[in-house]
Amino acid sequence: MKIYLAGPMRNIPNFNFPAFDYAAAKLRDEGHEVFSPADHDRQQNGDEIGNNPTGDESEATKTFGFSLRRALAADTAYICRQADAIALLPGWEKSSGASAEYALARCLGLTIIILGKEYTHVA
Repeated sequence: MKIYLAGPMRNIPNFNFPAFDYAAAKLRDEGHEVFSPADHDRQQNGDEIGNNPTGDESEATKTFGFSLRRALAADTAYICRQADAIALLPGWEKSSGASAEYALARCLGLTIIILGKEYTHVA
């Protein structure tokens, strides 16, 4: 199954990349193809973008050239064009981006997967 991984990022230490990485790895181990915004942000802006202790979007923009519009364009394009499902990390409902991605997935009739805390364990 092709799964888009959604969850809170902004204003969370390191943009919550460790939780995204752990969940993506678990889902891939289960045999799924996963689009992780954390992976995409690294591809677009370099590996160091995740080293942001406060998860400050303006710092990522200033230092790495991050663009929220560009990121959401890629995210929503994957949801619209390829995803079979959306997997939601804990806390997704407090994220405006993840909430929008969830609404889009529901509108498209995609499978909705609510991930539990076991998908966010970071060693």
